[in-house]
Amino acid sequence: MATVCFYFQVHQPYRLRNFSIFDTCNNDSVNTRDYFNDASDTAHNNQKVMQKVARKSYLPTNQALLDLLETHPEFRVSFSFSGVVLEQFAEFAPEVLESFQALVATGQVEVLSETYHHSLAFFYDRDEFRSQVEEHGNLVYDLFGITPRVFRNTELAYNNELGKWADDHGYAGVLAEGWDPVLEWRSPNFLYQPPGVKNTRLLLKNYKLSDDIAFRFSDKKWKGWPLTAEKFTDWINDHNADRDTSGKLINLFIDYETFGEHQWEDTGIFDFLRSLPGVLLRHPDNNFMTPSEVIENHDVHDEVDIPNTITWADSERDLSAWLGNEMQQSAVKSLYELGPAVEKTNDSNIMRDWKRLQTSDHLYYMCTKWSADGDVHAYFNPYESPYEAFVNYMNILGDLRERCTQESTFQKQSTLEPVEA
Repeated sequence: MATVCFYFQVHQPYRLRNFSIFDTCNNDSVNTRDYFNDASDTAHNNQKVMQKVARKSYLPTNQALLDLLETHPEFRVSFSFSGVVLEQFAEFAPEVLESFQALVATGQVEVLSETYHHSLAFFYDRDEFRSQVEEHGNLVYDLFGITPRVFRNTELAYNNELGKWADDHGYAGVLAEGWDPVLEWRSPNFLYQPPGVKNTRLLLKNYKLSDDIAFRFSDKKWKGWPLTAEKFTDWINDHNADRDTSGKLINLFIDYETFGEHQWEDTGIFDFLRSLPGVLLRHPDNNFMTPSEVIENHDVHDEVDIPNTITWADSERDLSAWLGNEMQQSAVKSLYELGPAVEKTNDSNIMRDWKRLQTSDHLYYMCTKWSADGDVHAYFNPYESPYEAFVNYMNILGDLRERCTQESTFQKQSTLEPVEA
């Protein structure tokens, strides 16, 4: 039997407005700064970006999935939503949020846990990381009425420490990249376990089959083009043979914007999606499961040791897309060094802004890996160059630092006892 586990990542950052050095440290109130929207620039306008993606991707894909879930009671999918995308749904596209709630209400959809602000806090500030995971869990419960049981870290970033953390905090499973160098002779098509844990299981992405949909679907030079539901099902069915080297669990982990945004409607991506479940289910040994169902129904095949961090990005599958150059390293160092000063202000607006600046996209825009991965880094990027992204980010971070200083000074002055004449 081949079990197909569909997981979709749903995320949009709060994009930063153009913020020059002349905007910093002016006389505006420290509590009224707006770093995250530029009404005059479509690329930096969060409302316009959200509504465009909603129209092209979220709404039509959600409707297609709702139809499929109703047509095929056996069909299952799972989602991970960043907290910031859920905020923007509520503010800019409430109909999208309602359509996701309708999907979850079918009982055939699982929602996963992640960091609220789509951050890399696990690698820099564990207290902040825990705070964001808890905040995300509360929001998911408020919106969908469920408590996530499986964890997915930002950008699928994973190592043994995260596996141990997930086990310590009661998660049934963690998602990670099924990267050949760490798997060595193993196949990603099994359920695994991190070393030294008791209960947490590891679901590994089949990146070859996932990327056939996410990246190669519309590539007319690809030998698999055109990709049809029948052809893809044949590749899945190859795993029905009773072979220990192949495995029978196919984890398809994909950015949700693949449908309609990365792969436009005229590529046939929606026709492919609408056809795939029915074609797959024609084979009596195929089924669909959510991550939690996989953990409940599949035995652990082996232990996988991943001491170094892997992600699902680029040919290196590491953190270099976010931390690979001096600009990115300087930015993230300055960001997290500011944390104690932010906390000391006890100001909710300053804290909100600092958290939003942790969203990994801001570091991604500074990436200088303009080679085979260039198209991936350029998509949704509102900047002309990585340097422009860095300067804009550091201007805002400098202004936030000044706000912290001003707020702390104000608090100190307000607590001074008056001097009697």
